[in-house]
Amino acid sequence: MIMKRFKYIALMILLSAAYLQAQDPEAMKKVEAAKIGVITERLGLTPEQAEQFWPIYREFSDKRRSILGEMRDARRDFNPQTATEEENRAMMDLNFQVKERELNLEKEYSEKLLRVISTRQLVSLRQAEDDFRRMVLEQLERRARQQNMRENLRERNQDRINGRRGN
Repeated sequence: MIMKRFKYIALMILLSAAYLQAQDPEAMKKVEAAKIGVITERLGLTPEQAEQFWPIYREFSDKRRSILGEMRDARRDFNPQTATEEENRAMMDLNFQVKERELNLEKEYSEKLLRVISTRQLVSLRQAEDDFRRMVLEQLERRARQQNMRENLRERNQDRINGRRGN
């Protein structure tokens, strides 16, 4: 139990440092390594399973990222308030198409993964992904709050210094 807690704390420290620099490829590698660790542990993958699981999972993740990237790109400059009725309809249709493609991809890769892992492990995979995403977001929020507190403290100190000079 203590070792698990230590791993969790070490993971959080690693994530907080790496994820904040998401544009940095090295940081992204660290986040990906942490994700692999969390999923491997949560699913209880044997070394044999892991050897077969990870290539399939990476392929699935790459394809899912590509599909979701299409939607992200389409939304980037889209404003529903200024779009025409037809443009809003097209965006809605695209959203449905992307969700359908993602679902089909998930079904396809679930079958592939079930050749390597149990149904229990497959169900646990989704939960592990969600938990990992939640941990990363919590770390980002915590770091943002800490940064905000530091900036506020600097401003107050600067105001005090400026107030003393003015007197």
